[in-house]
Amino acid sequence: MCAYVLVADDDHKQADIIRRYLEREGHSVGLVFDGRAALEEIRRRMPDLVVLDWMMPRMDGLDVCRVLRTESDVPVLMLTARTEEDDLLLALDLGADDYMTKPCSPRELVARVRTLLRRTGRPAPPPVEAPPPPEPVFAVGTLTVDPGRFEVRVDGRLTECTPGEFRVLEVLAAAPGRVFTRKQILEHLHGIDRYVTTRTVDGHVMNLRRKIERDPTRPERLLTVYGVGYKMADVSVRDADHPRPAGTANPLDDEGVRRAR
Repeated sequence: MCAYVLVADDDHKQADIIRRYLEREGHSVGLVFDGRAALEEIRRRMPDLVVLDWMMPRMDGLDVCRVLRTESDVPVLMLTARTEEDDLLLALDLGADDYMTKPCSPRELVARVRTLLRRTGRPAPPPVEAPPPPEPVFAVGTLTVDPGRFEVRVDGRLTECTPGEFRVLEVLAAAPGRVFTRKQILEHLHGIDRYVTTRTVDGHVMNLRRKIERDPTRPERLLTVYGVGYKMADVSVRDADHPRPAGTANPLDDEGVRRAR
């Protein structure tokens, strides 16, 4: 029997990506976009697990978790951009069973859901015999990043990248226009680069600019946001005359810079 997972996140595009990955795992998924709607849906149809964003309109994730724990023991996986230890401990103290810091890997999220369901004895999907469907290919203008093939193409030409460079590019290309701090990018490099610091991120960005920019000294794609970090320029309007390759996807277009969470 597959699980019913409720995803509560006011970022519609991110919620849809999570939904698609969970459905590939065999779960059924419900989506809501604010805290009150989350409580109403939980009371209407009790899920087997809740993926709960910290910062949402009408009622934030902490308040939802606080109320939920007076009514149910349903497992809660909290999503948060906060990285301070006190904040994370607060989420756990209020009843979250696990947490992930944003931006997070959808594949890791699915694995966390699987572990929580197994730990709590909730329904889990049967083993998947068929190979999983291909991962989405991120396209930003004439730049494409294919995680499944570990390929980067610029204007259709294959561009070689190291594992660290590829991971940085994948994170930024998945959310064009969104600013990532160096610390957020670092979280995606653990296990790829043996010793990682903010200087490591800067080095990868410098190398990537040599490979994907027409003029590395005047970058048009991989931009620095001074005092904050880096972002991938959203060139969807500028490059409208360049059609994307068939089968590519860019689920986070127009993400924009989101408020600090």
